[in-house]
Amino acid sequence: MARGNQRDKAREANQKKLAAQKKGNQKSGSELARDKEAAAEKMRLKQAAADAKKAEEEAAKVAAAKAAAAKKLAKEEKDAKEKEEKEAKETK
Repeated sequence: MARGNQRDKAREANQKKLAAQKKGNQKSGSELARDKEAAAEKMRLKQAAADAKKAEEEAAKVAAAKAAAAKKLAKEEKDAKEKEEKEAKETK
């Protein structure tokens, strides 16, 4: 009886091994190369889109910083002008 069980176990193991081999890549060399190139192109496009988005966000940050600096400068100029006007009134 034990020998029959061993044979069944070996047969199952061999079937699993063959199934795993069949599961592997079934494409020829040129098909595989073409698919790899297509996947690589898709990833290059994705990366280019991500880089463009990153550059756009960076440009928005720079523009926001410039706007904030301009606003601060305008406020400082306004305050300086008001201070001069106040001093001019006090000296009169």
